[in-house]
Amino acid sequence: MIDVHEDSAKVGFPPPLVSLGFLLLGLGADTIFAIPELPLADTPRYVAGGGLALAGLVVGLSANMLFNRSDIDVKPWHATAKLTFDGAFRFTRNPMYLGMTLLYAGLAILFLSVCTLALLPVLLVVIQTQVIAREEHYLESKFGQDYLAYKRRVRRWF
Repeated sequence: MIDVHEDSAKVGFPPPLVSLGFLLLGLGADTIFAIPELPLADTPRYVAGGGLALAGLVVGLSANMLFNRSDIDVKPWHATAKLTFDGAFRFTRNPMYLGMTLLYAGLAILFLSVCTLALLPVLLVVIQTQVIAREEHYLESKFGQDYLAYKRRVRRWF
């Protein structure tokens, strides 16, 4: 069980597990319902899927490493002591979620999974409403004008 801190965004689950769950759900649905694979030849499949997955890993891991170097806890159920505006955070307020989304889309293409791709908008709604909205509310209440100014300067996704 996750110990959700009082001073936190109060997200009681690891967001990467949500993405993994949706990925497995989509792959399982393809198998259970015998959904035909995406009609992609190998070259576009590997270029598009591999490129998206690689971009997702680079964006997400670089943001995670920046948090670690800045001594900011990545867990949304822990307190946040400070903000960072460096690295990918100059271009997107949510590089870790952007990275997870790109990785998810890339894997869906690599697996030729129709259901996994179809579930991507649902996954994004869940992440937006159950994670990002809570984090933004928390950061606004904790950091006030500093965070609001950042929100005006930098887009949520890209």
